[in-house]
Amino acid sequence: MNPVVMGRVKGKIDSGLSVLGVLVHGDAAFIGQGVVAEGLNIGGVEGYTTGGIVHIVVNNQVGFTTSPNSARTSLYCSDVARIIDAPVFHVNGDDPEAVVAVTKLAMEYRDKFKKDVVIDVVCYRRYGHNEGDEPMFTQPLMYKCIAQHRTVAGSYGDKLVAEGVVSTQEIEEFRKKFRAELDKAHAAVSAYKPMKADWFEGCWKGLRYAVPGCFDDYMSDTGVAGERLLALMEAMCSIPEGISLDKKVSRMLNARLNGVKSDSIDWGAGEALAFASLLAENKRVRLSGEDCGRGTFSHRHARLIDQATGAEYLPLNNLGVEQAKFEVFNSPLSEFAVMGFEYGYSLDSPDVLVIWEAQFGDFANGAQVVIDQFIAAAETKWLRSSGLVLLLPHGYEGQGPEHSSARIERYLQLCAEDNMQVVNCTTPANYFHVLRRQLHRDFRKPLVIFTPKSLLRNRMAVSKLSCFEGGFQPVIGEVMSHDHAQVKRVVISSGKVYYDLLEARGDRQDVVLLRLEQYYPFPEEILAKELAKYPSAEVIWCQEEHFNMGGWDFVRPRIEKSMKLANLKGVVAYIGRAESASTAAGYARAHEEERKCFIDKVFA
Repeated sequence: MNPVVMGRVKGKIDSGLSVLGVLVHGDAAFIGQGVVAEGLNIGGVEGYTTGGIVHIVVNNQVGFTTSPNSARTSLYCSDVARIIDAPVFHVNGDDPEAVVAVTKLAMEYRDKFKKDVVIDVVCYRRYGHNEGDEPMFTQPLMYKCIAQHRTVAGSYGDKLVAEGVVSTQEIEEFRKKFRAELDKAHAAVSAYKPMKADWFEGCWKGLRYAVPGCFDDYMSDTGVAGERLLALMEAMCSIPEGISLDKKVSRMLNARLNGVKSDSIDWGAGEALAFASLLAENKRVRLSGEDCGRGTFSHRHARLIDQATGAEYLPLNNLGVEQAKFEVFNSPLSEFAVMGFEYGYSLDSPDVLVIWEAQFGDFANGAQVVIDQFIAAAETKWLRSSGLVLLLPHGYEGQGPEHSSARIERYLQLCAEDNMQVVNCTTPANYFHVLRRQLHRDFRKPLVIFTPKSLLRNRMAVSKLSCFEGGFQPVIGEVMSHDHAQVKRVVISSGKVYYDLLEARGDRQDVVLLRLEQYYPFPEEILAKELAKYPSAEVIWCQEEHFNMGGWDFVRPRIEKSMKLANLKGVVAYIGRAESASTAAGYARAHEEERKCFIDKVFA
């Protein structure tokens, strides 16, 4: 939750609001949870500053049943804040006036220096961790003392009476009045009925909740005229005089522009055009993640560095037209806090394309809590929508089990009630459209994109300029000049493996390759229309991931439903790697043998 709050604060600040972020922690969590340290660390980095967060630690000297000597190595639970040299104010929770004075001092520090500050309120928990917990089981000595200890309200009331500030009668009248207010509120709870879902107010006004099951909502017109895109690319590739670029970067820019002119647009160019076209429509773009300025695979170069001065130049902020702001931030080496921050930012910035990119998709599991608790479930749990985009590099290329799989299966397991979109594009144009689609609808959904690595420079993985008109294609079929009746096998795949299959097929006309570009929401009817063209063909699902991974378990019943809609008999067959405990082989030779084996089976 900590970085989510930080992201929300930043989003509000960037929209022009004056906001103070306050985070309340438990003592055990503040020192024990790594996300606290990650959040403290990113708070002073460009792109993640919030003007200072006020951290209040409710230090009740016990974590559920765990005593301090088992909860930390350091003397104080607040010592984690030393990593950023934040001032820590330790104050006795039994002294309300001291707590107020310390809070004022902490606020003065935060207002002056715009940095985080910590208030460690040393207190106690009078009862158990929850209503059914018995603390005497584990902390008997502590709770014997607490049972004999005067409450804060009682001791402070005695002090005020002794000082003549109030009388005992006034205190009792106040207690009764306050208790009556609580009783009244409690009685009203049973009759309470919400009048409306209130999250589409403020910056969300004009947007709506997308009712599950309406697939047409995902078929937006996101096309841009070719001449418009050419003009934008020319602006991005026109570097002002006086900026000295690396020769390889200069060649890349020239190749990118020539690609647009010659109808051969690669992945990096497609993404740049998506960003530029949105910016030219006055829609902001925010990109964050490890090494995302250049791109892990040197494919983006959104930040150009002057080789003589070290100064930065952002082509996407110099489009030569009225435009919105493009921001790109190389994040600290953190998945949990940074993804959480960007999710929080998206909650208060529905009109911004907010993107978090993993260095490799494999590393996103460091932020699994954010994915499970917020991205996948927040709309159902808390009535909160988000348009956050996750870019997760994925693909089996012999780099071993730590640099091959973004764990497609985990995201698909979380899919339900149209809670998010999961795609695995095979063309730059489809990638262009799915990014633009995020801001060209009247609702927002999280978008998970399994992005390529080797395809970034694969000469087959290019798009014509005309493909950037129209919209996103959830399924890409084949245009055939020969009789469909000749087709004996329809092979459905998703992502990079399509190009392996395409190369291996050669001139054979009895095998058709269909591309599933969107896993979820699953395009059942669109796929059924493609399958219906081949009534006598066997249907196969081919994936490069292992049998117990990838999309197989998810797509199997859905493909078979599409087959029924297309009046095809039988079931879908699987061809791919065998099951495995590890995501990928650790040896390049073993990887290639596996790949050759399942590709050969497809065309056997």
